[in-house]
Amino acid sequence: MTKKSSKKRKVDLLVISDIHLGTYGCHASELLNYLRSIKPKKVILNGDIIDIWQFKKNYWPKAHMQVVKHIIKWITDGVEVYYITGNHDEMLRKFANFKINSFKIVNKLVLKLDGKTAWFFHGDVFDVTMQHSKWLAKLGAKGYDMLILINSLVNRMSNAMGKGRISLSKKIKNSVKSAVKHINNFEKTAIDIAAENNYDYVVCGHIHHPKIETFQSLQKDVTYLNSGDWVENLTALEYHKSKWTIYRYDENNYKLESRTNNKTERLLEKSNKEIFNELLADFNLIRPK
Repeated sequence: MTKKSSKKRKVDLLVISDIHLGTYGCHASELLNYLRSIKPKKVILNGDIIDIWQFKKNYWPKAHMQVVKHIIKWITDGVEVYYITGNHDEMLRKFANFKINSFKIVNKLVLKLDGKTAWFFHGDVFDVTMQHSKWLAKLGAKGYDMLILINSLVNRMSNAMGKGRISLSKKIKNSVKSAVKHINNFEKTAIDIAAENNYDYVVCGHIHHPKIETFQSLQKDVTYLNSGDWVENLTALEYHKSKWTIYRYDENNYKLESRTNNKTERLLEKSNKEIFNELLADFNLIRPK
């Protein structure tokens, strides 16, 4: 790999959400490619990073552990990292305001960005199902995970026929009127509350629907942003030089890197125990042998 190709792209602020580590649908390897290609000054993990709802002891691939290790490496390097809790990792809400080094767990966050005010939160607080029928939401999550498993098999056949990736869950959501209405209601609620509080940006996750759009509410312009997910959309939000953009993963951008980066291959061959010991070493808790 040339020096030019290995240079990391600078990002002032990175927002990622809905990674769902610990589930079959999580695209951890693709996320690793992306994380290793950038150099963020500040990172916001906007909920559902680890899927505690569906966590299984017998399913924690090495790539999932590597994602955790990469984020912790950022923290030990002094990158400011905020973990905003979501519904799938709601257990962490009891640790709100916990802080260690440059890492902090919060339920919501307000930041000033070049003179404008940005409000960050996961978004499940607006979900009626979460408020009144959590058991139904959890049942739906299991069904969604099964759909993702079926989708992965369909994609293998689709790729073999040269037709590329498709997302069954996205097609279903986009075609069902109630799902579209749910997304629209979610966005409107977030925008209206942001306007009432005089926020310029409202940044969410939760609904796996990446978007940047400016609306007017209460005679105020509010930009609504959603970071999407790393299950079906493989997206993130980037704020750099006073401009917001949606990053969309394209495997073609990483094919050369994956062929030439032997170091990445060696890392993924390590056991979870080896990776965990390196993680501890990053915090100077043990010395690697």
